[in-house]
Amino acid sequence: MTWKTPDKETTMRTADARSLARGKMALMVGALAAALLLGEAVPADAQSRQPTPIRVGRIAGGDGFHIPSYVAVEKGHFLQEGLKPTLVAMEGGALVKATIAKELDFVPIPGGGSQAMLQGAPLVFVVGESLISQWTLTTTPDIRKVEDMRGKTIGLGRPGSADYEELVIVLAKFFKMKLGTDYKVIAFRSEPDRLAALFRGSIQGAALSFPHAARAEVEGLKVLVRTGDHIPRLGGTFHTHKDNVTQRRDTVKAFVKAIARGIDFIRTNRDGTVSVIQKYFAMDDRRVAESVYRVLYDKYSPEIPHDLLVKLFESRAIPELGWPAGKPLPDVEQFVARGLLSEALADLGKKPVR
Repeated sequence: MTWKTPDKETTMRTADARSLARGKMALMVGALAAALLLGEAVPADAQSRQPTPIRVGRIAGGDGFHIPSYVAVEKGHFLQEGLKPTLVAMEGGALVKATIAKELDFVPIPGGGSQAMLQGAPLVFVVGESLISQWTLTTTPDIRKVEDMRGKTIGLGRPGSADYEELVIVLAKFFKMKLGTDYKVIAFRSEPDRLAALFRGSIQGAALSFPHAARAEVEGLKVLVRTGDHIPRLGGTFHTHKDNVTQRRDTVKAFVKAIARGIDFIRTNRDGTVSVIQKYFAMDDRRVAESVYRVLYDKYSPEIPHDLLVKLFESRAIPELGWPAGKPLPDVEQFVARGLLSEALADLGKKPVR
């Protein structure tokens, strides 16, 4: 919309004309504010106030670890911080590579990201999301206990992915079930693919994150194991290219604050969060989304606790993933933009915790 300034002589002639001019200016400011909130085009003289475009990675099919980013998009927290996000769906490995190539600005893949950092990739973590492992072993209803999975097949992601690694660790450490000896694995690209295979009977168990597992339960499948009952971990922690921290510091800081606002929203607004969960996981049944909310609403934090950071890197510093046997882990704090994270949280009145 283009606004015309009242003729100068007319403005000086009557008080009514001056009032009209002020009224038009107020409307213009209001329209501009609305355009910014909605991410729409704004007048040419206000280009400098347009939101900064950013490209944010996401997992195809949705992921419970990443719900704060979905909320930040849907509830305007990015726009509140002057950012205009575009969500880009890819597989985990592709997301990490895209961040290294600067094709994406922010990616929530801590496992693949930490492994790349250990190999020298110029990446750094900037803000957290989940503080617990959110994977489940969801099975067909005839499976009554973990031991019933002997000789059966489980659908997982690719080797090295978080779900693959964590479920294999939990089954081995807490249930004495070893991959290849006690059960077989088929790799699937996405969780919806695993869920479909469960219903077809092609597999008897699958690694599903909480949102997909909640839907599976409603449809008659069974959540047999929750990895979060056995191992804490960083999930959905966002990394970015190191150049962004030095060259686009304000943008990165704004991103951190938007995610933190999303997490605050989740903790305090059940109905608003449930609607986002329904949208991003295509849940027609609101009861399913509400069950996801009850499990996860207080399990998110923008913090990146040092102890969990160490455990994350320890899980990647193993010979199976190319780390030399016996080589000590470096100081993992070099892989976190700790100062920037603390500044952003302080701006929101939060006391950072290391």
